[in-house]
Amino acid sequence: QVQLVESGGGLVQAGDSLRLSCAASGRTFNTYTMGWFRQAPGKEREFVAAINWSGGKTAYADSVKGRFTISRDNAKNTVYLQMNSLKPEDTAIYYCTADRSRPYSDDVREGRYEYYDWGQGTQVTVSS
Repeated sequence: QVQLVESGGGLVQAGDSLRLSCAASGRTFNTYTMGWFRQAPGKEREFVAAINWSGGKTAYADSVKGRFTISRDNAKNTVYLQMNSLKPEDTAIYYCTADRSRPYSDDVREGRYEYYDWGQGTQVTVSS
């Protein structure tokens, strides 16, 4: 099992930026897809972004395209989510997750049940 620890959340105003980080344990980080999901109060957990093992392929939810950027540093076992032009509707707990079922795959998936390892989450609150 891989341990995932998110950081970087906080309270910001609309239009501001934040960068979330997720540090992973283990030696095989560079072989699997990483993703970010979020969950707002009273709503289902939803896909935000994902990145394949090499960083060469990414996917984004329509609601964040053009504003958020996912990246990874395999030397540091860390995945990032750069969030720009934040909106109040981005307020949620953001979860880092890993899909270790398909090593070295370029098939970046968006379904919540494709991922088995989850961090504890970090709160992002955007005020208007």
